[in-house]
Amino acid sequence: MTASFTIAIDGPAAAGKGTLSRLIAAHYGFHHLDTGLTYRATAKALLDAGLPLDDESVAETIARNLDLSGLDRATLARHEVGEAASRIAVMPAVRRALVEAQRRFAAKLPGTVLDGRDIGTVVCPNAPVKLYVTASPEVRAKRRFDEIVAGGGSAVFDEVCADVKKRDERDMGRVDSPLRPADDAHLLDTSEMSIEAAFQAARDIIDGALTQEQRSGSR
Repeated sequence: MTASFTIAIDGPAAAGKGTLSRLIAAHYGFHHLDTGLTYRATAKALLDAGLPLDDESVAETIARNLDLSGLDRATLARHEVGEAASRIAVMPAVRRALVEAQRRFAAKLPGTVLDGRDIGTVVCPNAPVKLYVTASPEVRAKRRFDEIVAGGGSAVFDEVCADVKKRDERDMGRVDSPLRPADDAHLLDTSEMSIEAAFQAARDIIDGALTQEQRSGSR
């Protein structure tokens, strides 16, 4: 294979796409990038430097100098970082800078798995495999609620559910790169599906695409 084989995975928050993406990357020996962390890392760099979150030019400069090899999931998962990330993620210049970085990552050999909200539609529209992982808002809220409680935090389910729906509206309603499945994406609804079942379903799709690539001899 002389070119990278890219797997694009999109979907709303808490649908399971992150866990599924990491499993797929490990199984195939591919590089993995949670593109949401690139926005969080940009936001954290702004916070750490005491820079404003409403200056698009400053945020773009930070985004263009971001090191994708040093993204620490635990640190970037903090609530205040997520809130800051949601503010800069709507800036077109920041999105352009990070999409360019994500596309460079996608070219890594032998293959890559990128997960986010606009991978199949914007970042890697020519990816040979596109998955759209989703679940009902209530199921996703329950997962997020259980995650918070398991981590020693406290939460009110109705509030978590309202937050999930608000996030969906923001992601799906934004003008620049809204969350939606690519026309040729495979839909995986994990509402009543275990992660193991979702992983097997994804493997079936990916294996088929890899076989087709090998037969075509185009790579």
